[in-house]
Amino acid sequence: MLNELDWNLIPAFLATAETGSLSGAARRLGVSQPTVGRHIAELETALGVRLFDRTAQGLRITEIGVALLDNAGAMREQADGLRRLAESRAEAVHGTVRLTASEMAATYVLPRILSDLHEIEPRIEIELIASMTAENLLLREADIAVRMFRPEQNDVITRHVNTLKLGVFAHRDYIARRGLLTELSDITGHSVIGYDREDLMIRGFRRAGFEVDREFFRFRSDCQTAAWEMVKAGFGIGIGPVFLAQNDPDLVHLFPDAEFEGLSLPIWLTAHRDLHNSRRIRLVYDFLADRIGELDLRS
Repeated sequence: MLNELDWNLIPAFLATAETGSLSGAARRLGVSQPTVGRHIAELETALGVRLFDRTAQGLRITEIGVALLDNAGAMREQADGLRRLAESRAEAVHGTVRLTASEMAATYVLPRILSDLHEIEPRIEIELIASMTAENLLLREADIAVRMFRPEQNDVITRHVNTLKLGVFAHRDYIARRGLLTELSDITGHSVIGYDREDLMIRGFRRAGFEVDREFFRFRSDCQTAAWEMVKAGFGIGIGPVFLAQNDPDLVHLFPDAEFEGLSLPIWLTAHRDLHNSRRIRLVYDFLADRIGELDLRS
């Protein structure tokens, strides 16, 4: 009866129809020829039809057999899809995911998010590269990157997840010593905190009309967190995330209503294009995208 059909008999039918012989089907399926023959006979009995005619030249599929091929093929595709889905869901979510992010993001944005991830997926190990250097995703120096610019490589996927607003700040003790600045032009002659070898801030000041060089900055460090801590210590004027400064009542936001190019940075989450092949990396990527996207970094 049809409701007693053994689905395991279908591969024998398809392999025999596609190869034209029991021996060919046996080789494809990795079983013996008598096993294939038995499965064909059992399927014919279950369906109540003849699927193949036995001739002197071998097997010839019958008209009803041809009519059933499409449905049998669809069943095989569904079974393969079911198997792949089960395998992906059964894959143990464990192992290492290597992230790279700027020092600011690594220090002030990611810790709480990664702690929450660890509570949910404790078998995933995280390696974090805190660096302004663009680690090469294509060479697998990192699996996922948090970038303040949109990568242009062809073999990566990227998603804009948030925007980080920056501001110009100084400690209130510094302002008390040196006076409050009301215009950006007042910054000349003040102690400004900038980068060492990285020329990002030099280019920013030049776009704003100030032809500055490296010596313009009275404190220089390519360590973003060190530069930010120097602002908090009262050394001078520096640039940092507005959301961080709001938590420190000793910091004064200079020129809060001014719009300077470069003081709003897009946050892009990037990974190699084949991240879909790893459930582990995909899980971390999606988690980071959701959680970074929920943060209020624009005010």
